[in-house]
Amino acid sequence: MKIRLNSFITGVFILMAVLPPIVTQTLADDPVGRAIMEKVDARDDGDNQTSDMEMILIDKRGKKRIRRIASYRKDKGDDTMRLMFFIHPADVKDTSFLTSDYDDPSKDDDQWLYLPALRKSKRIASTDKSGSFMGSDLNYSDMTDRNLPDYDFNLKKEMAVKGAKTWLIESIPRTKKVIKETGYKKSLIFVRQDNYVVIRAVHGEKDGGYLKYVDLKELELIDSVWVATETHVSRKKGKQLVHNTDLKLNNIKFNQNLDNELFSVRRMEKGL
Repeated sequence: MKIRLNSFITGVFILMAVLPPIVTQTLADDPVGRAIMEKVDARDDGDNQTSDMEMILIDKRGKKRIRRIASYRKDKGDDTMRLMFFIHPADVKDTSFLTSDYDDPSKDDDQWLYLPALRKSKRIASTDKSGSFMGSDLNYSDMTDRNLPDYDFNLKKEMAVKGAKTWLIESIPRTKKVIKETGYKKSLIFVRQDNYVVIRAVHGEKDGGYLKYVDLKELELIDSVWVATETHVSRKKGKQLVHNTDLKLNNIKFNQNLDNELFSVRRMEKGL
């Protein structure tokens, strides 16, 4: 079973992370925290989804770079296929990214990046998945779902976030391999109690003492599916802001006619 936390891209994608002094003690896996995360995982995220994404990269001086992306997602049995085409600006146009997200936790997810300048597709190795995705504050591991068996979960407390009741859950990778692949050594996530949507998180990165903060800014119910239509991601070292990424989803549609053949390296290289 996998944990689905990628709501701004797939309908359920939110990053997992760490907050500093709140956690005073690390406990073994507890059944209450795990049961909550299993319900997060089981929540309906729709199928055959298309959307237009705007990725806004903002440096510490406030300078912005805007990227526009066409995004597609389809369930293939228990597995999930995702394809992204960059369509603006010119320096990233026709770049594409393909993910095969396998439900089997023993099977590594496949990720491919096509760079038109090189006319070549590159498979993203597991050792490279903690690297930045297209210059954003996301990394490649953020583009797939988390495997539940890879983590210990602990319910820390209940608290309100933006007026909504949430559970604050600590997530700790069980192996160094998972830490190396995801880039995160410890995590806290905030789960809304009424719909099991993760609405806030902070990443503790494995190197350099950086924290990655994630806030869901807009949440909409579309065709009975909760979708994060605007998400803010920032990285800080101490109190010093390093970089921001804003993600906005528009024109979201479910139950579209998406053929399995769309989600292939050959189709990825052809472009839109």
